[in-house]
Amino acid sequence: MTPNPLIGVFFHWLGGLASASFYVPYKKIKLWSWEIFWLTGGIFSWLIAPWIFAYFQTSDLFGVLGSAAPATWFWCVFWGVLWGFGGLTFGLTMRYLGLSLGMAVALGLTTVIGTLGIPIYNGTILALAQKLSGQVTLFGVLVVLGGIVLVARAGHSKSKEVTEVSDSLKEFNLTKGLMVAVFCGVMSACFAFGLDAGASVREASAAAGTGPLWVGLPVLCMVLLGGLTTNLVWSGYLILKNKSASEWVGKPKPGAENTGPIPLLTNYLLAALGGVLWYFQFFFYTMGESQMGEYGFSSWTLHMASIILFSTLWGFALKEWKGTSVKTRALVWGGITTLLMSTIIIGYGIKLAAEGL
Repeated sequence: MTPNPLIGVFFHWLGGLASASFYVPYKKIKLWSWEIFWLTGGIFSWLIAPWIFAYFQTSDLFGVLGSAAPATWFWCVFWGVLWGFGGLTFGLTMRYLGLSLGMAVALGLTTVIGTLGIPIYNGTILALAQKLSGQVTLFGVLVVLGGIVLVARAGHSKSKEVTEVSDSLKEFNLTKGLMVAVFCGVMSACFAFGLDAGASVREASAAAGTGPLWVGLPVLCMVLLGGLTTNLVWSGYLILKNKSASEWVGKPKPGAENTGPIPLLTNYLLAALGGVLWYFQFFFYTMGESQMGEYGFSSWTLHMASIILFSTLWGFALKEWKGTSVKTRALVWGGITTLLMSTIIIGYGIKLAAEGL
């Protein structure tokens, strides 16, 4: 199958739209504690959806996974566990900063680390800095930091201006949100390390006869097992601490205000929708990456750019910036634009590297 970069770009934008949209159904869930809907949706994100899609689209899925070396399994799961901390705190980032600001800060850092993380880990960062491609990439990193400063300033300005808080920002807390978002961004970038660790699995999948669009799906199963582990442990702890397990069967947790029956069917459907939407970001990512050919350098940056763009649009649609001044809105749009520019610069730097410059 001949790679088609235009189709690859389309797949990456679909993945970005899915990622930017996954938390929207969660906001419609009623009378469930955070740990209940997060774990419920996560079961679909990290367990059900990955294995179902991989089973039907991979030739001899279990044979491919069974042939992977123990070291490959270890590193895929290990990076998945660390990434799980990013996924876990991503939900908290949304709670404290909202969709647009939260995703901009967290994903801005993820873009930087996801781009430079592997060269640093492999000890090639100094050699990278001596090349034109490395210099361009490092400049892109500085641009990302500038974008983060702009959106942070916009958030600070918003915290002073907003008097009517929208439903999606009842828990807005700039200081706490920024701290969580930074940690989230660093840990989330570990997913790139997990995908890199599974390179031999992709090769085995292709050798087994899997179509080029789907060779990365088995690797997702491995990495997401690590993420599931992290989130299961933390959510389980919160469920025990808050005694909220009864919400799964429609009973409020002890001491909760009685505000009516829990809409179980609706909650489960919304959690499943949000969870599958979340998985689709990497489902489409692997499809897009397979189509980029010589433009494969742009996969990670295209993915991040599309998420930031669509999350910003969702933020305005959910009225997260209602009541803010023109100056504040100009700051957030300036920050988003800067982050988008940075992904282009970083992608161009990686393209130069592919050309040997």
